[in-house]
Amino acid sequence: MTGRVWRTFRRNRLALLGGVIVLLLSLGAMLAPWISPHDPTKGELPNRLQPPGSWGGKLYLFGTDNLGRDVFARVLHGGRVSLALGLIVVGVSGVIGVVAGLVSGYAGGWVDTVIQRLVDVLLAFPYLVVAIALMGIFGPGFVNMVVALAFKEWVIPCRIVRSEVLVFKNSAFVEAARAAGASPFRILFRHLLPNVLPGAIVVATLRVGWVVLMEASLSFLGLGIQPPQPSWGTIIADGRDFLFRAWWISTFPGIAIFLFVLGMNLLGEGLRDALDPRLSRMPIPE
Repeated sequence: MTGRVWRTFRRNRLALLGGVIVLLLSLGAMLAPWISPHDPTKGELPNRLQPPGSWGGKLYLFGTDNLGRDVFARVLHGGRVSLALGLIVVGVSGVIGVVAGLVSGYAGGWVDTVIQRLVDVLLAFPYLVVAIALMGIFGPGFVNMVVALAFKEWVIPCRIVRSEVLVFKNSAFVEAARAAGASPFRILFRHLLPNVLPGAIVVATLRVGWVVLMEASLSFLGLGIQPPQPSWGTIIADGRDFLFRAWWISTFPGIAIFLFVLGMNLLGEGLRDALDPRLSRMPIPE
């Protein structure tokens, strides 16, 4: 199985390209303290708003912002925050959504009705509007952003997993396990989970880029990560008043977001085709 998945995946050049992009950005974020030439929060006013190049005997690869801080260092360190939040949100919501989808699809009846009506209600509201409302209640901060984004994010894997469970719940191997006296818990997590997990992994991969984009949107609006801690969204917000004088402040973190979202989408689509070709026809709800 693993060999077949890898052979299918490596034949997809766009998926490999996406994997390389994600890997490079992730390595840059993880190694930021060692490869960034300057402190991302320390400013030098004499070198403020300097374009990319060397100024004052120091190299500023992406230039400096309005406080003289190195944009390259801030993009690297901002990636640590943005990527960590994306992975945590997708991980937490993925666990909740997979468990809810398993229970909903297998139990059926009123349990399925209650869970799916809750999913329908959450899907009826725009993602960003819900996140803004929750951040307005909770206040800015990393932990609050995780809660606000995971509040709706779990419905995506829940809906996908439920649809897969409905396909497998009456299969021969499930009927055999039930006839052998297996408990519902064992059937769910020993027999059904391995069969729906590939779809959940694909959805999680595709959603990481979306969550990073939502974090950048909230931080840009001042509801997310707060200064002086950098994130890609806050760096873009720092440069919005200097777009014509210092285009580089907002441009480089914007490019980083674009590349990461593109890379995750290419990687996710490659995994989708490699893990289960049937998933290529499965719509991903927003």
